[in-house]
Amino acid sequence: MPETHGAPRRRDERSQPSRSRDASGRDAPLYGALDLGTNNCRLLIARPSREGFRVVDSFSRIVRLGEGLSRTGLLDPRAMDRAYDALALCAERIVRKGVDSARLSAVATQACRAAENGADFIDRVRKGTGLRLRIIDPAEEARLAVEGCLNLIDPKAEAVLVIDVGGGSTEMSWLKRSGTDWTTTAWMSAPVGVVTLAERHPEPPHSGEAWYEAMVADMGAAIAAGGIVDEPMLELFRQNRAHLVGTSGAITSLAGIHLNLPRYNRDRVDGLWMTRADCEAAADRLKALGPDGRAREACIGPDRADLVLAGAAILEAVQRAWPSERVRVADRGLREGLLLQRMREDKKPPRGRRRRRGRGRPAPAA
Repeated sequence: MPETHGAPRRRDERSQPSRSRDASGRDAPLYGALDLGTNNCRLLIARPSREGFRVVDSFSRIVRLGEGLSRTGLLDPRAMDRAYDALALCAERIVRKGVDSARLSAVATQACRAAENGADFIDRVRKGTGLRLRIIDPAEEARLAVEGCLNLIDPKAEAVLVIDVGGGSTEMSWLKRSGTDWTTTAWMSAPVGVVTLAERHPEPPHSGEAWYEAMVADMGAAIAAGGIVDEPMLELFRQNRAHLVGTSGAITSLAGIHLNLPRYNRDRVDGLWMTRADCEAAADRLKALGPDGRAREACIGPDRADLVLAGAAILEAVQRAWPSERVRVADRGLREGLLLQRMREDKKPPRGRRRRRGRGRPAPAA
């Protein structure tokens, strides 16, 4: 696995209890990253370490903030209440752990971007919980997802496509190797996520292949509309010299089904390699289970039962457009990117700081 500066090598290395120290020997400060998405509200609290960071606390709750948004253009009052309650719990954890507000990065994505009342909801959260959420644009969302997943790229690969499947949009970033580094050559944000796709294509009582194929075609049209044309890059995928990295609850759930896990295990899923045939077989199994069977699966549950096949359809559409025999599953992404970005910024010496002793001290009072 390639070692990227500042990125944790493995989930278990960064999630063990840690008393990381700074240069003076004191406990390293805590940082927080909060991501309010269309479907989930997620919080990560961590300390910097040599491996990147070690997790101290985490929180995740399905809130479906974007429920009905594609039809009305507005955040539903009940959805806002669900998200608000989850954010209030996050605020309590942040205070309890003693995370300084200067080391907290809190962002909101597609649902708040697209909704007419998105900014009003952000203001309600600020007044009620003290959390200052920043609505980020698709470009920043894609960049942060890439940053959080960089060290999952195969060191032998020549190119990679990072797919961040959200509730209301899917961010796709194409990277090409440049020496020992990776350069983003293109990116796009498709206005299709698991919530929007499931709402556009409600599952019929007797769902068949036609229903699933309609979702694949919908996402395929969104990819084509993005206008990313790069024949040399596409050839790398055709020749199996490139691979996919998939980050989302839908893709990690697909991995859990593939592994037949009795309960979700992040350490087994994060970093897992799946072939295209593995992905298709897992999707076929999910179709056969039906809504009730999917709800009983420990790696899915009732909250994701109607969304997981939409995620599989999005992945299938990407694999058809950018054929790759391998996808690496990432149970990491935007929050990790936020943490790494803020920690790296704090490591930079202040501008104008002088290295010599005695220089730069305030002059004695007159």
